[in-house]
Amino acid sequence: MSSSLPPTQFAFRSSAGIGLSEGAPAFGAPAGFEKQAGNIRVLQYSKNGLYLAWATPEGVKVMDAQSLQMIQEFAIKDVIEIDFSPKGTFISTWVRQIKTEDGSHKNMSIYEVKTGQELTAFSQKNQNNWNVQWTDDETYCARMVSNEVHFWEPKNLPKAPFTKLRLEGMSQFSLSPGKSTSVAVFFGERKGAPAMVRIYSITNFSVPLASKSFFKADRVQMIWNQLGTNILVWATTDVDKTGKSYYGETNLYYLAVAGNFDCRVPIDGLIHDVAWAPASKDFVVIHGQMPSPKTTLFDHRANAVHEFGRDARNTIKWNPQGRVLVLAGFGNLAGTMDFWDRKTLKKITSVSARDTTACEWSPDGRHILTATLSPRLRVDNGYKIWHYTGTLVHVEEMNELYQVSWRPCAPEIYPIRTSLSPAPKPAANASAAQVKAAPVKSMGAYRPPQARGTPAPSLFADASGSSAAAAAAAAAADANLSKAALKNKKKRENAKKNKEGEDVPASGSGNNSPVGTPARSNTPRPNSTSARNGSPVIGSNNNNNTNTNKGKSSNGALLPATPSAGQMTETEKKIRNVTKKLKQIHELKEKQAAGETLELTQIQKITAEAALLKELEALKI
Repeated sequence: MSSSLPPTQFAFRSSAGIGLSEGAPAFGAPAGFEKQAGNIRVLQYSKNGLYLAWATPEGVKVMDAQSLQMIQEFAIKDVIEIDFSPKGTFISTWVRQIKTEDGSHKNMSIYEVKTGQELTAFSQKNQNNWNVQWTDDETYCARMVSNEVHFWEPKNLPKAPFTKLRLEGMSQFSLSPGKSTSVAVFFGERKGAPAMVRIYSITNFSVPLASKSFFKADRVQMIWNQLGTNILVWATTDVDKTGKSYYGETNLYYLAVAGNFDCRVPIDGLIHDVAWAPASKDFVVIHGQMPSPKTTLFDHRANAVHEFGRDARNTIKWNPQGRVLVLAGFGNLAGTMDFWDRKTLKKITSVSARDTTACEWSPDGRHILTATLSPRLRVDNGYKIWHYTGTLVHVEEMNELYQVSWRPCAPEIYPIRTSLSPAPKPAANASAAQVKAAPVKSMGAYRPPQARGTPAPSLFADASGSSAAAAAAAAAADANLSKAALKNKKKRENAKKNKEGEDVPASGSGNNSPVGTPARSNTPRPNSTSARNGSPVIGSNNNNNTNTNKGKSSNGALLPATPSAGQMTETEKKIRNVTKKLKQIHELKEKQAAGETLELTQIQKITAEAALLKELEALKI
């Protein structure tokens, strides 16, 4: 980033208090900032980046984010939530409601930042959607009361609302951004009638500008583009009546405020995330069943224009300039982040950011912050900052990190040139974090006691001679035994060999397992006819065969198996076994490609694929 551009800034809240840091390339506390220690409950920048506010048990403090000077303090105890109006003129606070007989406790208040004056207060029980909604120019603010949306002008906040939008069955509303403000309202399904979204001009509630009705919608998310000209309605049901999904059904609808276009966006299966591009002309949707949902880019008429492929992703993050797009898999996924160039629609790189619980782009559009926060995850808390080329440029570990956020800034201050900038040099602590841990010595696959000290089965033997290595390891283990222990071991081995010599028939057994290794039968389960006819099945675990004396001589010894016309030859059995192992390897490789973590024995199976293919070719000659 050019030295002529102002440095970016971010704030974080931890068990130690509040910290402030500059972004790339400095990554240090700005001069003049005094770290705020103690129990900090919430931290919030104003939307224009002018102020930084935080709440303690005793009150709320507001600081100028540029000069780092304290400008206002509010003596309000036990504040849980704070938020600013778009231009930072007003600040809202919310505390838990205290039960009173008449329910008159007004726990949500709005103050003027510069004067510290309380303008109005409301009774707001629910913490979700607790704040009023503002227009971008702060001309109006609005809140929902039952089936009504009340609108105020800021200068008349202490008075009654100047207008109301009253519609029966209305359950949600959303004010649009942009210069010409609209309000979108949602009506749920009722008495067999479909759900509906309507859009009204904030100055005329008599006729809607646009509307769309649809079924299968218990609740919706209304997602505006930055210009406020189009809206996406993400509809969700609690239950999928078809039984295809545990998480209910989802659909996506597109409405133009002008009323000249609306449609259902063509998606497959569940929706995992939706995000408009900053330019407001296109949007991206991750949809489909895990572990391989599809990510699609749609244009301004909801036509699919590009597929980003199928990967385990559930998060979309556009950089503020709209040039770089991150598709990530967080939560219960592996934490992979793919960086895409929107201009060329080519992947820039992929990185792994495991255990990420928060992710946010820097205003400069070149760096993205990932964090592991408490209480979502109690261990490995801290934050990392990545360049969009995949370089990890900064790492900070903390004991308990609760919140981290960039200071908002206009993206025009940090323009992206035609060609993307090269990767920067990683910081010293970032380089140390990327050093791979020393590989842990493998203890090998579990083997039962009777198989220990014997050559490994051919399945786990690779071309480098792992069986020979196992034999050498067994010899080394014998060398460490005492004379008495070694003598006892030899006695046990000799006794075992003698026993096996008595039990194994002279011919027709088909047992090629190493001495001392339990053999797995390759014989198919007998059908009912062969069982009734007494055909012997060596090594079968068929417990349904009640005639246990068949296939034995009068002294109890096993008779040689008499091959019938339907039995396979030894070569056919081996081909079947090798084919079965190759099929298992193919399934394991599919799991590995889907991002699943395989066990050591499963990885060893995959490495044996080449040897098995050679063996199969030799058997078919």
